[in-house]
Amino acid sequence: MTTDEIADDIRTHHPDHPRLAAAVRAVAGCGVRTRFFTRPLTSPTVAGGGEVGERARTAFADALDLAAEAAEAALAGAGLAAADLGGIVTTHSTGWSVPNLDVHLMTRLGMRPTARALAHTTLACTGGTKCLIRAADMAAARPAEPVLVVAAEVISAVYHHSDTGIDAMIYKALFGDSAGAAVVSAEPLGPGFVIEDSHEHVLPDSMDHLGGRITSAGLHFDATKEGRAASRDALPPFLDWLGDRRSDFAVIHPGSPRIITDTAEALGLDAHAARHSTDTLTDEGNLGGVSVLRVLERTHEEPPAPGARGTVVAYGPGFATAALHGHWHA
Repeated sequence: MTTDEIADDIRTHHPDHPRLAAAVRAVAGCGVRTRFFTRPLTSPTVAGGGEVGERARTAFADALDLAAEAAEAALAGAGLAAADLGGIVTTHSTGWSVPNLDVHLMTRLGMRPTARALAHTTLACTGGTKCLIRAADMAAARPAEPVLVVAAEVISAVYHHSDTGIDAMIYKALFGDSAGAAVVSAEPLGPGFVIEDSHEHVLPDSMDHLGGRITSAGLHFDATKEGRAASRDALPPFLDWLGDRRSDFAVIHPGSPRIITDTAEALGLDAHAARHSTDTLTDEGNLGGVSVLRVLERTHEEPPAPGARGTVVAYGPGFATAALHGHWHA
C-alpha cells in the first residue's frame, strides 16, 4: 500500500476537510513510502464500515496467520522443532481473542502442552522488546529450553474515516501490518544478538500521552502533543541505565523519523548506524511491537562485526521504554 494511495483515499473521503491540504502534507512527510496491509484498503475492516466485532475477529485471524508463518521461519532458521521449545512469549495489541496468540500458536505449531506461555496484549510498540526481555528471563531460568518470541500486529484495524484530526490522518499512513519471530536461548544457536542487560521504564505522569480507545467502530489510537515528544523525555533515564557502555550499532524502534534520529544521536551514532530502522520505517512503516524484530532481521542480513556492542530500544504507550544491551555473536 503506497502513501500516494492513502493520500488519495483521504482526499476522496474528506473533500471538505478544513485542513485537507495540511493532512495530505503530513501524510507525505511521515517518513513512510510503502506499508503492507493484510486486507485491501476498501475492506470493511480497513477503510470501510466494519464494526468493532468484525474488525477484532478479522485482525486477530490475520495476525495469527502472519504469526504462524513468522514462527515457523524462526524455528527453521534456528534448526529447531516446535517440540524443542520450553516456552513462548507473544505480543499482539490490535485484535481481541481469549485465549490469545500464545495458546493459539502452541496448538498450531505443535508445541509441548507443558511449555510455558506468556501473552502480552496491550504493549503496542514496546511489545517485541519486552517479549525479548521476558524470554531471556525464561531461558536463564531453564537453560536447556529455548523460548520462542512472536509479535503480530494488524494496525490497519485502526484506520477509520470517522477519525478526522491531523494525527489520525498521519496514523493512516504511518502504520503497517506484520509479524516477526525470534528464538531466545541460553547458548547461541547461531549468529545473533547476545542479551547482557535489560531496562524498563515508565515515564511519570504520562498515562494519557499515548493510548488506545474502543468505540462501536473499533480500536482507535490517540496521542497528545506531550506523547509525540515523550521519547525525548524518556532518553535521560535510558541513558542513565546505559551508563558508559558504548553502542557500536543500534536496533531502534522506527516510531517516526524523529524517534530514530533523537535516539541514534543520544547513543552517539550517525544516520548510517540507524539505517536499518530508517529503512524499515520507509519501506514498511511503524510496525508496532513487531518493529524491533524486523530491524533485528535487517541487522542479521548485514551483521555488525563480531563482538560489536549494541543496544535495542523501543518506546510505547505508558509512556514506556524497553531496552536491551549486549553484543553481536558471530
